[in-house]
Amino acid sequence: MMRGASALGLGDITTETPVSWLGKASYWSPTHVVPSAWHEHAPFAFWLVDALRPSSFVELGSHNGFSYFAVCEAVQRLGLDTSCSAIDSWEGDEHAGFYGDDVYRSVTEINEASYTGFSRLIRSYFSDAVDQFEDGSIELLHIDGRHRYEDAVEDFETYRPKLAATAVVIFHDTFEFERGFGVHRLWAELCERYPDSTFQFEHGHGLGVLGLGDLPQPLVDFFAAGRADPDAVRADYARLGAVVSARAGLVQERSDALAAVERQEAELGAVRLHATQLEIELQRARDRFTEVTDSTVWRATSPLRRLVDRARRR
Repeated sequence: MMRGASALGLGDITTETPVSWLGKASYWSPTHVVPSAWHEHAPFAFWLVDALRPSSFVELGSHNGFSYFAVCEAVQRLGLDTSCSAIDSWEGDEHAGFYGDDVYRSVTEINEASYTGFSRLIRSYFSDAVDQFEDGSIELLHIDGRHRYEDAVEDFETYRPKLAATAVVIFHDTFEFERGFGVHRLWAELCERYPDSTFQFEHGHGLGVLGLGDLPQPLVDFFAAGRADPDAVRADYARLGAVVSARAGLVQERSDALAAVERQEAELGAVRLHATQLEIELQRARDRFTEVTDSTVWRATSPLRRLVDRARRR
C-alpha cells in the first residue's frame, strides 16, 4: 500500500494508508513557495505542528521565510492559538550569501498579508532578541542561523533557558559536512545526550529533531518509529519532500519565464520609444527643411544656386 506521494498535482498530496509518523498534514502543499534550501522539509513541519500543537514557535534564521511560513500556515490551517516569531538580521551570511533589503521587504509583505494576527518578524541578531522571550516559554524552536559549530552551539545554549519543559528543537543542515558547516558536530553531541528523543532526516541537507520533556503521544510514537525503522521514516518524508521540491522548481521556472518576458517587453518598449523619438526628430528636420524651402530668401537665391550647380558640372 502506498505511504508516500501519489501524484504531482496542484493541490495537497494524497495518501492511502498513513502510518504512525504520517498524518493528513504531512500531505499538505505549502502556499508560499519562495527560494529555499528547506523545501523538502515542509511535509514534516506540517506534521510536527499538528503533533506538538505548540503555544509558541520561534525561528532563528528565516532568510526568505519558507520554513517559517510553512509553520505559520500549519498553525493557521489547524486553527491553533500559537504565537510565532521569526528572528533574523536579514543581512545574510557566508553560507546563505549576503543580500539587500528586498528579501526583508518580501518576507514582510507575505507576513502582513497572511499571518499578522499571530506572527511577528524581529529584525535583530539572535543574542540581542533573546530577552524578548520569557524563560520556559518556547515550545517549538527552529535553529537555522550561522552554520559553524561554535555558532550553532551558541544559538542553542542562548535559547535553551527559554525552552518550555516540553519542547521540540529542530536543526537544519545537520547532514552537511563541507564548507565549514559544523551543525553536524552539535547534533552528534545531542544524539549522545538524548538517545531516545533525537532523529535525523538526511535529505534536504539534513534536519535534526530533538524532543525534550513529557512529549505528546504522536511524538513519542515518532521517536519510537525512528529507532525501530529509521529508513522507512526517512524514505516517506524524502518522497514527500521531493514532491514539494519539484513543485517549487516548477514555480521558480514559471517565475523565471515571466521575468524573462517582462525583460523582453521592457526592451521592446525601449526600442519602440527610441523609434518614436527618431520619427519625431525626422519630422522636425522635415519641417525645418520645408520652412527653409518655402522662405522668400530661398526662392530669391534659386537662380544663384542654379549657376553654382552648372559651374560645378563643368
